[in-house]
Amino acid sequence: MRFLGVAAPFLVVGALWEIVAQSGVFPPRLFPPLEEIAATFARLTAAGILPHHAALTLWRLAAGFAIAALAGVLLGIAMGRSRRAEAFLLPLVSIGAPVPGLAYAPLFLLWFGLGDSGSIVLVGFVALFPVVLNTWTEVKAVKEIWLRAAQTMGADDRRLFRHVILPGAAPYILTGLRLGLAQAWRILVAVEMLAAVPWGLGWLIFGAREFLNTDAMLAGIAMIGILGLALENLVFRPIERYTVVRWGMIAA
Repeated sequence: MRFLGVAAPFLVVGALWEIVAQSGVFPPRLFPPLEEIAATFARLTAAGILPHHAALTLWRLAAGFAIAALAGVLLGIAMGRSRRAEAFLLPLVSIGAPVPGLAYAPLFLLWFGLGDSGSIVLVGFVALFPVVLNTWTEVKAVKEIWLRAAQTMGADDRRLFRHVILPGAAPYILTGLRLGLAQAWRILVAVEMLAAVPWGLGWLIFGAREFLNTDAMLAGIAMIGILGLALENLVFRPIERYTVVRWGMIAA
């Protein structure tokens, strides 16, 4: 039953897609049926093309997101715990966060050059903002009664942070990391589409567009979705289960 519950949305979307594909509203070359998309996905995977693109995209994503996660959490905690840090950093974050990631792309590619370096730094910079904002918000929002209770029991600053502030802020920190990862995906695929780097899923999708290979484009999009789902279930869910769920901060 649980499998059916998870599969139901995909089955509904797949059925709707197939109905539109078979209706003739769009030419088959522009709106291929699922069978053709699956065949292209399997062919590109067997040839090693799709895994190669996916591996390079994942490498850039992991490197850029690691920068954002580490710097974002540290800066958010500093802002939440220090009024001076908050007064200095919050205006900068407030100005930088609303700017679309693509607006930064030309500058970063000029500063750091085409290739992996510019893309990784750009991904880290764009993904940084949601991590900082969510971490800062929840560190400041930790209940005062928890802090006073811990201090009454003799907790010093180190234990207060480790046993009260960090567990209390962890759900929002994880939310910020999820949002940061989503931002990282968007800007990375967009930069790869700009041909700033050789290879990558964005490069594959944009290159397929030039030749109207819609099935290859959709295969690349499907791979992005599969990788996103895998990261959620293999990375974030275990972290959540062994931290905030275990600590009783959210329900399992």
